[in-house]
Amino acid sequence: MPSQKSTAAPNTAPDAAPNAAGRAPKRARGRQRVAALLDAATVVFAEKGYDAATMTEIAARSSTAIGSLYRFFPSKEALAEGLLHRYGERAGAGLDAIAARAPALTAAQMADALLDLMMALKSERTALKVLMDARVDGANRRQYLRGVIRGRMAGVLSAHAPGLSAERADLLSVMLLHLMKTIPELAEEAEAAALFQEMRLVLSAYLAAAVAGG
Repeated sequence: MPSQKSTAAPNTAPDAAPNAAGRAPKRARGRQRVAALLDAATVVFAEKGYDAATMTEIAARSSTAIGSLYRFFPSKEALAEGLLHRYGERAGAGLDAIAARAPALTAAQMADALLDLMMALKSERTALKVLMDARVDGANRRQYLRGVIRGRMAGVLSAHAPGLSAERADLLSVMLLHLMKTIPELAEEAEAAALFQEMRLVLSAYLAAAVAGG
């Protein structure tokens, strides 16, 4: 039976801090604990869904006392907000890192970098879909994240091919993001390794042709 959308009042501000209602970690040890809690939440949300996931299990998975979890994330919604925020930061930072290298990369190397980034974010994307489906503001949140990532992707393309117009870079970014959405799904296929190679060829050929076409 499909999970019902959460009706609790979420923090709908797209740039809200990941644990705005809780205690922000100031020391390295606290930041490491928050990271461990978010890692555990990623796994539990992906496995159980938002409604079935419990704070107790998330604390146990991260080997953290339940009191520490609630100190940083006072509610399951605050924890979900933290995951959404972290995904946006990681995806954006990953694309910015590729953009910094983009001028020196070939189309094939760009394809490799984009594929590697998507695979690194695979587990978070699975949890992200669960959270988006559960939230009453899921459509708005999805649109916001898509816009952020689309803008960063356009930046990657502009750095790789400075001659592209802003309109062309934006259009290519949309196409690339749609292609890249299929990458995590390929990991579930029996022929995953071979399919990854095929996707590398697809991305590389598309990038080379699209950039050459200006």
